[in-house]
Amino acid sequence: MAAKLKKGDKVVILTGKDKGKEGEISSVNPTVGKAVVDGLNLAIRHTKQSQGNQGGRISKAMPIALSNLALVDANGKATRVGFRMEDDKKVRFAKTTGDAI
Repeated sequence: MAAKLKKGDKVVILTGKDKGKEGEISSVNPTVGKAVVDGLNLAIRHTKQSQGNQGGRISKAMPIALSNLALVDANGKATRVGFRMEDDKKVRFAKTTGDAI
């Protein structure tokens, strides 16, 4: 199945503790159906000090299910993503405005 959400897309969270907040996708794992959004869905991880890092309690962005994310269109509203053919090329488009992404 084609990816509706990709790295770099601006999304809004639909459910959970960060509902309504916007962010940019930093990574996507399509086999598991989850994505990591910068600065959202943070969890505290206790890490041991090492030569590379200070250690202690570090906030880390955790993956969110793709079904709980919606793309933000040009108007700043949440929208669903569709596909259409333009000049023999498959293109993603926002369902609310019809604009290609």
